[in-house]
Amino acid sequence: QVQLAESGGGSVQAGGSLRLSCLVSGTPTGSSSCFSWFREPPGKERELVAAPATDGDPTYADSVKGRFTISQDNAKKTLFLQMNDLTPDDSGVYYCAAAASWYCRSGRRIPARGVSSWGQGTQVSVSS
Repeated sequence: QVQLAESGGGSVQAGGSLRLSCLVSGTPTGSSSCFSWFREPPGKERELVAAPATDGDPTYADSVKGRFTISQDNAKKTLFLQMNDLTPDDSGVYYCAAAASWYCRSGRRIPARGVSSWGQGTQVSVSS
């Protein structure tokens, strides 16, 4: 079982940037070694934002392509999400998520039901 702890959320104006971090503790297993970012906008379902891929380019939601970048520091067991040119539509609670390793394939979109562990979430608010 892994534990995930997000940080870095906050309030920014449209066009601004934020960098989210997710510290991973515990020992990842085959069912919890693909780490990704989800978000839950107000009144909407939780959706995949970005996921790394072991076989090619990371997977991004269409709405964030070109603006968000997922990366990870394996030595520090930390996952990052750099978010640039933020818009009000990016507002919501952002979650770090762990899923089975086979989800980390280029173009494969992780469904929320496929996540085995969630962080507590961090709020991102973008004002116009």
